[in-house]
Amino acid sequence: MLLNLPNILSFIRIAFVGAFIYFFSQNMLMWALFIFVLAAFTDFLDGFIARKYNMITDLGKFLDPLADKLMLITALVCFYLKGTLPLWIIILVTAKEVIMIIAGIFFYSKKYIVYSKIFGKVATVFFNIALLLTFFKDKLYPINEIFLYIAVALALLAMIQYGIDFVLEYRKSLKIK
Repeated sequence: MLLNLPNILSFIRIAFVGAFIYFFSQNMLMWALFIFVLAAFTDFLDGFIARKYNMITDLGKFLDPLADKLMLITALVCFYLKGTLPLWIIILVTAKEVIMIIAGIFFYSKKYIVYSKIFGKVATVFFNIALLLTFFKDKLYPINEIFLYIAVALALLAMIQYGIDFVLEYRKSLKIK
């Protein structure tokens, strides 16, 4: 079943991106923060439900990370435009995500499904904490940036881990030693 509860929650998270942009651009930061936290909660909830009730679908494997990437990049860009975050972080994270999307399409064409790994999951947690703290940057600086730098490092490690796993799996499928 394509439209199960976890997939609906992922679609809602994608819609939250627009709401986040609206509230952030109107300088309604508490509402933007609320949307951001709600999106993070529904991210956890849809994954929990999908695994617990065996509701994992190919659509969900696509929608869940898409919703995550859209919210992450949107929040980073919004904070950059506000003058809160440096441009290099957005460039690096966006480049990493584009590489992961292209690699994911390639992997999928080879019938290899890329499952989330521990570095990726921990990076997501650190990004969420970093962005949450960035809403309160005036009071919590430089803690937000420390979490952000750790998140970027973990995200890059996750990308390397995905690449190594794919190469090993692909070589195994070709029976190359």
